[in-house]
Amino acid sequence: MENNSDKSEELLEDDGGDLDIDSNQVFGIGNNDVETESLFGIEGDDMENDNELVLDIETNEHENGNEQILEFERNDLENGNHDQENVPEHNSIPPIVGMEFESYEDAYKYYNCYAKELGFGIRVKSSWTKRNSKEKRGAVLCCNCEGFKTLKEASTRRKETRTGCMAMIRLRLIESNRWRVDEVKLEHNHLFDPERAQNSKSHKRAESVKRKPEPIADVEVQTIKLYRTPTMDTVCYGSSNERDFDNESGKAKRLNLNKGDTKIIHDYFCRVQLINPNFFYIMDFSDDGFLKNVFWIDSRARASYNYFGDVIALDTTCLKNKYKVPLVVFVGSNHHGQTIPLGFALLADESQQTYTWLLRTWLTCMAGRPPQTIITDQSTTLQTVITEIFPRAHHRLFLPLVIEFILENFGNLELFQTVLSNIIYNSIKVDEFELAWEDMIDRFAVRDNDMQRKLFDDRERWAPVYLKDTFLAGMLTFQPVESTESTVPFFHGYVHQETSLKEFFEMHDLVIQNKIQKEAFDDRESTQSTPKLKTICRYESQLAKIYTKEIFSRFQFEVEMMSNCFSVSQVNTNGSIVTYMITEQESGAEGNTVRNMEVMYDKIGVEVRCICSCFNFKGYLCRHALLVLNHNGIEEIPGQYVLSRWRKDFKRVYVPDLGSDSVDTGNPVQWFVQLHKRALQVVEEGMTSQEHYMAAWQSFKESLNKVRLVADKNGQSGQS
Repeated sequence: MENNSDKSEELLEDDGGDLDIDSNQVFGIGNNDVETESLFGIEGDDMENDNELVLDIETNEHENGNEQILEFERNDLENGNHDQENVPEHNSIPPIVGMEFESYEDAYKYYNCYAKELGFGIRVKSSWTKRNSKEKRGAVLCCNCEGFKTLKEASTRRKETRTGCMAMIRLRLIESNRWRVDEVKLEHNHLFDPERAQNSKSHKRAESVKRKPEPIADVEVQTIKLYRTPTMDTVCYGSSNERDFDNESGKAKRLNLNKGDTKIIHDYFCRVQLINPNFFYIMDFSDDGFLKNVFWIDSRARASYNYFGDVIALDTTCLKNKYKVPLVVFVGSNHHGQTIPLGFALLADESQQTYTWLLRTWLTCMAGRPPQTIITDQSTTLQTVITEIFPRAHHRLFLPLVIEFILENFGNLELFQTVLSNIIYNSIKVDEFELAWEDMIDRFAVRDNDMQRKLFDDRERWAPVYLKDTFLAGMLTFQPVESTESTVPFFHGYVHQETSLKEFFEMHDLVIQNKIQKEAFDDRESTQSTPKLKTICRYESQLAKIYTKEIFSRFQFEVEMMSNCFSVSQVNTNGSIVTYMITEQESGAEGNTVRNMEVMYDKIGVEVRCICSCFNFKGYLCRHALLVLNHNGIEEIPGQYVLSRWRKDFKRVYVPDLGSDSVDTGNPVQWFVQLHKRALQVVEEGMTSQEHYMAAWQSFKESLNKVRLVADKNGQSGQS
């Protein structure tokens, strides 16, 4: 792609779509990971290259007022007549509000080319014409996964392909008789699938046109004129001064690497791909060839997200504290309450551009499915990016870091710590917290402190009293004495300030394997042992049969503490909803204290909610809610409060979904793909423990003998 001006470079720059995919990024995807290849619209070696559609882009600037014309030359190259190495590189330019085309046909062809390169099909969702005329005035082109089947269609046996995808462009005929893009939605809610996209009607229609014999040339060159307008600059790129500033500041953004570090990173990725073909990585380079950012994730992490992706944390300890390894880790919590990795990155800086690149890359790897809750440090840049990329997710701040920040900036006196701890952990209602905070800032003379104001403004992201409607799965602790794995950095004890990149990658797999083995050990402990019951409570015996050992132990403590609640009184009734007050005695350093906890119970829905919000915070019911259920004669904990994420009998498969088992029996390529994926499943499961390995090894030997027997039988029948 040749660019004859700085302005044309602006146009071709990504506007913040799903993922920046350009010549400055190196992808590493196992050739047999069809799912991941489809995800990014990248074809592996086993994909067909016949009838490939390529967009060549020539930039010719014509002075036409404030407009420039970009001419897209569509070259349809038949693979049979051209060497594959001569096929130009793909250039997927995303649609932008303000684009203008000579005709509707040009706009349709442009969007169809863009869709084909990414790996999805399109269709005309709607169009409208001028009254009393057949002249088309506007149209909406959408992804062919838009909408859902009707009831009539759903009754057929055809595979469901629609996912309610919202990706689209809206076109309108304007006064200059050009077609302008008025609205754009880039984000898809499904994987890209180049193979299936090839068979979509829009691309088949283009292929049928392309295959018509042309007497004058073997290659059809069709120019699509795209008019660049000032609107495009205003909507997507801001002023030229802002762009110049970004370019200047961008030059300094690179990873601080020693000689040979880039090779160490790439060699590690290549080595891992040999044993884990579903491993994915992306290396982001600057325009002058320096490595800026790196992201990688293995198949186990991607599969784990299906089970434990409701709450994630972004561990930026190494990046924030300027370690030699600027590491960022996506962290989740498994069925034992252990932290698990959900992706890794090395970042050049903490800028909005870098965090946007990271979160969009990670989200695309997770098939566009955001978490319910994401926990981070106090970075305002991260807050901005998360609001943009995860608009429906609950963004919460890591409480221990907030407390550490407060103590460092407002005083580390013992009295101050005591007051602060009491406000944070013992405020049951919002007005209690706010009144106590007001007293504290006056008492310690920090009312006029700007950092204090910022903290208070952000209180709904970190103060427990405001988070009661947020499901956190035990990823945050709300008692000063509580401690879980999530309270320490993921590589705590392994990565230090001066750890080199070489040392990090040498220990990386060891840390991951230790966590996998710990999970496998706890799985066996949970399934093969029976917890010792400490009470005669039915709820304890119910969950002893269901939950993993660690989670049951945490729940068991709540059952034991029911004995500290000595009074249950009904204080209000509103239809089927009854409000109870539980009086509880607590032991502390200053002696015994008594506090009242409000619990609401719905008799019709058998729903219970305590003001302490233990279920949302930790994932299981508190002593107060259990007492109310027992008071109302409920013999078992209702199903909505028994979460599958904690169950020990829930089968979790840490390999990508194989999809359909249907195989074209006459297609050897599909034989290979299905057999290879099945074998990978056995390999992944076999690496869990020595017992798993022995079982997998034995099954491989038996399978090979059975296949050889078939070959022997066929040979004997041929001789007879």
